[in-house]
Parts: sequence; structure tokens; C-alpha cells
Amino acid sequence: MQRLYALGALSFMVVGCDSLTSSPAGSGTVGVDAGSSSEVNGTAIPAEPQRAGDPSRGYSALVNEGIVACGIPWTIYSRFFGAAPEGDRLPGRTRKNANLPFGQTAFTTSAGVEVVSANCLTCHAGHINGQLIVGLGNTEQDYTTDPSSNARTARGIASQLTSDPKEIAELQKWASRVEAVGPYSVLDTVGPNPGDNFAAVLLSHRDPATLAWSDTPLLDLPPKIGVPLDVPPWWRMKKKNSMFYVDAGRGDHARIEMAAANLCTDTVEEAKKIDAWFPDVRAYLASIEPPKWPYSIDGDLAQRGRGVFEATCSRCHGTYGEGGRYPNVFLSLDDVGTDPVLAIGGSQFADRFIDWWKKSFYGEMSRLEPKKGYVAPPLDGIWATAPYLHNGSVPTIAQLLDSKTRPKFWTRTFISTDYDAEAIGWTHTALDHGKADEPDGTVRKKLYDTTQLGYANGGHTFGDQFSDSDRRAVLEYLKTL
Repeated sequence: MQRLYALGALSFMVVGCDSLTSSPAGSGTVGVDAGSSSEVNGTAIPAEPQRAGDPSRGYSALVNEGIVACGIPWTIYSRFFGAAPEGDRLPGRTRKNANLPFGQTAFTTSAGVEVVSANCLTCHAGHINGQLIVGLGNTEQDYTTDPSSNARTARGIASQLTSDPKEIAELQKWASRVEAVGPYSVLDTVGPNPGDNFAAVLLSHRDPATLAWSDTPLLDLPPKIGVPLDVPPWWRMKKKNSMFYVDAGRGDHARIEMAAANLCTDTVEEAKKIDAWFPDVRAYLASIEPPKWPYSIDGDLAQRGRGVFEATCSRCHGTYGEGGRYPNVFLSLDDVGTDPVLAIGGSQFADRFIDWWKKSFYGEMSRLEPKKGYVAPPLDGIWATAPYLHNGSVPTIAQLLDSKTRPKFWTRTFISTDYDAEAIGWTHTALDHGKADEPDGTVRKKLYDTTQLGYANGGHTFGDQFSDSDRRAVLEYLKTL
């Protein structure tokens, strides 16, 4: 029973929907007064046409259809797992999905076997103040252990779990894919996401022309040291011209958003069937509205903060309310100064993976063209998206706007109600030591150590120039977005 429980849990930690990237040169360089003593140069990112879709059909497909295309046979899953708690279920789900957790979907594979597997919401739905929010990046996931051993166990005992040869084949297929990606999906800390490395491994095992899977990698695999990502909220997609942090994700967004299919979709024909309904999914993502600030707001202070924000932050992050505009500005590493590891070409951004993408079904309508820097995001619903920066290294906005207060080492409870409404972010505990000096393994994996590769919390010092009163006003204004 214990082994099978681990097997079931494993299926739902390995994939998020939009794990790939791209982008060309922008439409020009603009002076950006980012609130520092000198201007930084931002590159404007142009819009590109997108396929039309129906948001309501997109939501239904997102929560009821199988994008991963393989999983644990239902006959096995149902022996060990009952209905999900009410708070983890989603409206609009049909059949068996009505009682499954938000990150799991039951569907029938091309071989005719009903299975349960992960869906996009594994990474793209999360809790805040006890409420499940679809489209919020999931910062509660634990990717600190390698699931490969559980997958090998599953393959070894498949015939003990079912006598149906089709079900055995489906279970072994799922397990073999987890074995391939598992060692590359491990991070040092609970909370960040390994999607960048995960995507690179999947491309390494696939023929770009046919999408056929090869148990032996066809490209050099990425480093096993994963790059930590803080999953951005989906509601930003209605404004963004490039999908991801490094000005990547250009061309047809739907074709990129369906890339999680790479785990088990082994033919172009299968990929085309998923692509047929993904413009609807893209339309749904672009329709999502951010959650509203759930506490009181000092209206006068927020109004003053709006003036400070628009004078110092808006050229990068845009303006809000009636007539608001998001500029889609890319900033170089020299300008923004945040941790460079994601932007310098590791994992899926290496040349060999960009070349794979160009040659593949996905590259017919989309492009992988990352740059060395980061896109300043729109700030709608920013209060709900802690922790901050692309690697989740800063627990609150107050610390983001005052770099000297950022903790070098910190931890939090991962309880969604432990929210700091004053500082806007997670309630946390600053520590006086890093992972190397923490003897308790349970504490160590929840310890965010900014001295680790890819986890640095420097840069974005634009708020350091604010007076304390201006900083409080800007914080109050950000609650209104």
C-alpha cells in the first residue's frame, strides 16, 4: 500500500502546461525611468496575431481533457484514492473528474485505457488565504526528491496491479517517462518549479520531425542542477506579447502552451488533435481576471501611491485603471540586475533545444528566441503572487522595494493563510544560516538559501530610492491592482 500510494502521488508532480519559451528582437529601444538615478534601456516587444478561441470551451477542455496522454490506469488509481476534499475540486468538471483534485484528470488514452494523470493546473493553480485560485502559480509544490525510484517500482510490479495487458503497457509507459525526467526535476527548495529543466529533458528524448520517443536521449541532456522558477500567474497572458520571463514564447501562444503534451504524446497526429482545442484554452487563459485584494485599503494613501508609481515604475510595469497600458518592455541583465542563471542560456534555452523547436511541429507556428534579460511583468493581482522575482527569492513586496531588507536565508510554513497583509507577501522567518549549516532535513528543504546557484535575490533595486512614506504609499496602491 505504501509503495502504491507513492506511485499515485508521483503522477501529479511532473508537469505544468506552458513550460517552454521564445522571442525575436523588439520593435525598438525606449528610455525607461525605472525609479533609479539613471535611465535604463528597455526593448519594446511587439504583438503578434493569435488564433481565436472560445474561453468557455477552453476551460472545459482544460479541466476535463487529457493533455499529458498517459498516466496510471483508473482501475489501479481508484483502489487507493477516494474523492478529493471539496476545496480541491473544480466547478465544470464532468464524469470522474468531478471528484478528482484540481491537478489531476481522468481520460481515455489512444489505446482505449482510462487513466488518471497530471494536468496543467498541477503548476498553474494555487491557494492563497485558503482559497483555490485557477491561474495562480503553485508555490506549494515539493520538487526536492527524485521520483525515479517510485517509477521503477511501478514498472516492476505492474503485473501485480492489473492483469490487463493494455493497462500494464500504459502504466509502464508512464513510469518510463517519469524515470527519464525524474533526476532532472529536482530542486533544492520547496516552492520553486523545475519546469525549465523538465522541458529540456523531454525535447532530448524526442525526434523533432516525428515526435517519436527514444528511451536513449537524442540530444545532450541538460545539467541535473535545476533552475528554480516562480510560476507566473496566467492572468498576465491577456497583456503579454512574449510568454515567459526571458522574452521567450513568441508566435502562436497556443502551440507553446500545449507543450506539456511532450511527456507522452508520441506522434504528430496526436499532437494535432490536442492543438485543435488549444486555441480555446489560450482564450480562456486570456480571459482570467486576477483575484481582488481581500482586506481594507486606505484610499487616500493608495491615491498618493499611484502618483509615485506612475512617476517611477510605470514605464516598465505599465499603468492601470481606465486608459491603462502595459508596455511589454524587456530589460537586459545589466539593467535589472537580478539572478542571471535562467537568462544565460541554460536548460531549454541552450542552442540545441532552440534548434529542435525550429524543426518540430511546435516550431511551425511559434519560436524559441530567448534573450539575456527579463521582461518586466504586468502587476495585476500582484498581491497574490508572492514570492517575488523570477526565482521566488523575495517573500514580500515591501522587501522587493527595499533591497537592504531582503533576507539572505528564510523559510515559511507553506500554509496559505500565513499571509502578511502589511508587507504584501508570505509571512516568513529570516534565518542566520543557510542549507549547509541546517542539520534538520525537513527544515533544510524549506529553507530558501539565496547563496545557492540560481536562487540569488539581488537586483531590481529601483525601489531603494523611495522614502519610507513613499514606499508605504506605493505598497497601498499595489493592493488595488
